[in-house]
Amino acid sequence: MELFMRAENTPRLETERLILRKFKPEDVWDAFLIYRDKEINRFLPWHPVRSIREMQEFFEKHIFPEYEKEVAYRYALEEKETHQVIGYLKLVQIDLQARSGALGYGLRREFWNRGLMIEAARALLSRLREDGFRVVTAAYDQNNPRSGRVLEKLGMRYIRSYEEQWQPKDFKVTFLLYQIDF
Repeated sequence: MELFMRAENTPRLETERLILRKFKPEDVWDAFLIYRDKEINRFLPWHPVRSIREMQEFFEKHIFPEYEKEVAYRYALEEKETHQVIGYLKLVQIDLQARSGALGYGLRREFWNRGLMIEAARALLSRLREDGFRVVTAAYDQNNPRSGRVLEKLGMRYIRSYEEQWQPKDFKVTFLLYQIDF
């Protein structure tokens, strides 16, 4: 099997309005504003974080270990104008043999409806194509049609629906799975 042309971990990307980069310890407050928001996290499997300390623990347990891997795409979305981290974008379920992965993302509410997530995700999809990925998927809760519109604007196509019991929230969710092939 041919190796990836670039096996970097979270290579820095730029768009017109954003810098996509690794999270840094000093981003904890900006990240807290995202991960504590009940509305943002309503459609995600985890509960909102309740404190800065809990956010630091989340960084240490879930974010920073990703940067030790050979290949990872786990981005802080930094607004160029303010230098604030306003969201995150990541590729999870990376399968190097199949050259596939799944998108995950979140954005502070005050930045919704500005096309910022589409802008960031387009930059990441372009990089994934360059890096040799063949397939990228994303799933969203059927009760979150805004997320579905993001996927459609990225050129992803509907594949199927499925149900899953989400933990630790312990409720059933119907997901719509979307995919883009390169």
